Amino acid sequence: MLSTLPVGLFQADRDGRVIAANAAFFALVQGSSGSSIGVPAWANAHPGDRASAELTWRRAVESDENAQLEFRVWHGAGNMTWVRLDARPVIDSLDRIVGYGGTALDCTDNVTRQQLLERLLGVVGATDDAVLILDRNGSPVYTNEAARRMFGVADELDLIRDPAARGLLQAIRDQVPREVMASSTSSSWSGEVGFRGPDGLERTLDIDLLLHRSHDGLVEYWGGVARDITATKHLQSELTRQANHDPLTGLPNRLLLLRTAADALDRIRGTRSNVAILFVDVDRLKDVNDTVGHEIGDGLLAQVAHRISHATRPSDVVARIGGDEFVVLCDGNIDEHTALDLAERVRHGLSGRIMVQGVEVELSVSIGVAVSIPAHMDGVSSQDAAVELLRNADIAMYQAKRRGRSRSELYTEAMRAESRKHKQLANELERALAAGQLRLAYQPIISTHSTRVAGAEALLRWDHPERGTLLPAQFLHLAEESGVIVPIGDWVIRQACLDTRAWLDSGLVDRGFSVHINVAARQLAEGTFVERVLATVRQMELNPHQLTLDFDEETLNDRQPGTLRSMQALRRFGVQLALDRFGTGISSLTALRTCEADVLKLDGTVARMLGTSGDDDPIVRAIIQLAHALDMQVVAEWVTSADQLRRLRVLGCDLVQGHLLGEPTAADLFGSRASR
Repeated sequence: MLSTLPVGLFQADRDGRVIAANAAFFALVQGSSGSSIGVPAWANAHPGDRASAELTWRRAVESDENAQLEFRVWHGAGNMTWVRLDARPVIDSLDRIVGYGGTALDCTDNVTRQQLLERLLGVVGATDDAVLILDRNGSPVYTNEAARRMFGVADELDLIRDPAARGLLQAIRDQVPREVMASSTSSSWSGEVGFRGPDGLERTLDIDLLLHRSHDGLVEYWGGVARDITATKHLQSELTRQANHDPLTGLPNRLLLLRTAADALDRIRGTRSNVAILFVDVDRLKDVNDTVGHEIGDGLLAQVAHRISHATRPSDVVARIGGDEFVVLCDGNIDEHTALDLAERVRHGLSGRIMVQGVEVELSVSIGVAVSIPAHMDGVSSQDAAVELLRNADIAMYQAKRRGRSRSELYTEAMRAESRKHKQLANELERALAAGQLRLAYQPIISTHSTRVAGAEALLRWDHPERGTLLPAQFLHLAEESGVIVPIGDWVIRQACLDTRAWLDSGLVDRGFSVHINVAARQLAEGTFVERVLATVRQMELNPHQLTLDFDEETLNDRQPGTLRSMQALRRFGVQLALDRFGTGISSLTALRTCEADVLKLDGTVARMLGTSGDDDPIVRAIIQLAHALDMQVVAEWVTSADQLRRLRVLGCDLVQGHLLGEPTAADLFGSRASR
């Protein structure tokens, strides 16, 4: 009957050699070889397991204990089986161990599961995610090292004994939705829970929870994986803050401002309330950056942000949306008068000289104000309405800039029309040069002593196809704002030098003739401006003194390092410089002292009253004498009468120009007139 049992039975001597066995034993342990009688039971084991099996058997025999061995046996075609031998000593009547008897079992499934469990525990133990398995009462069955570290305990028993650890565990369980715990069908849940760790810090866990239920729906055990995402949440929060705030001032940026404005406009729909936007632009910030450095400029912006925040109401939102552009969003019951009052309060708080890191800086701002009109929001989304309101305030701010800076302007519909024309004209100006719509007119500059034509001023004209001939005052400010003044200025210099070369070749003017060309600060600040001017002079084979560049007092007062370097380099190479419109600035005498120019052009507003009021004679005489003392020639502009011309000659003025002496004309007409 023993031979028919499905369990392998065997007898072996003290050396482990099989003496007798049933068929089930041979089928299990002999593998693909023959009978195992007379050989050790592990003779057919995998080569890697034989030595350990023999060592285990020998230790059991030496200590007269039961033997338990596990080894692998090949059963053909790559099929491997784990075999477990359990043997007990056989004792004779004299209490001597005469051999061993036992069983052989196929334990492949158990070993495979055990190996898988060990590998899983190895992986779970090495992960930084906390893994917990709890029974239905909430007592821990398994925790990995990360979980114990999270709860500040050494093992599972501490989770039970330590009240603080159990309290933390219960706090996490309490945040799992009740419907998940109470449901008889839900078996998983994912979410975030918060808890205070053993270090006392608030933490956020991302939990994936699995509930194992019995057939009647009761929870038998539950477990899950918890990841500490506190650092990630903080990083996301910081990234969100950075994406919505200005890094220099910490104020909301354009993105957050528009979103906040859209929400504010959405709240007032259907009400009589208004939303206002104040667009604040710092005047001449570029000058601060260029003269004393960007570090001082950044410090100035930080102070501007601080002062705006203190000048506005607690409910107002202050944002920085650009380099020198700040916006104040006024939500709630506000009208145009209140908005303008607030703008003036902000402007006064940002006017005057302030100290920035030990450097005194002149501060002023231009402010545009726009108030929402409920009727304009009909059929328009709040987002589009917010963008439109900001655009209106921007238009009003530019109007304040054009009217002299350091002022506040309220947006009107007329401003929109003007801004539209302004933008259209600016776009057309960018194409005017390529379209050949620009030309030069020349006004003669006459010597008061010899009455010869000593020079000419090149005056730019724009033959607009629809608006007719436009003078520089109508479009040059657009060129400076857009930067197109640089290519236009290069064209003016080249064309004027080309015409001068033609007049010289024809003998219409002498070699002492000099053409005067107005240049803007933006041209002088260009790094390659000097090289381009000198290249043009050489190409036209002119002497450098035959070119005179006129700059105004405002350009000189800006004291930009690049501008001053360009002026010094040009004068060093022989190009003449002329201080234009002298007498209209706020620091004319200071300009004379610091200016290195060859010519002083007396503004027409100073000299045009000569001949009608003798009181002006001493002033003009003093300016002319001062200029001569500084080795500068004097040109009087806007000469319109013979008496004015006579007085200027008596006062010692060197050169004159004006409608009395010649209207601005084209190059060919100027040449024929100059020859007479």
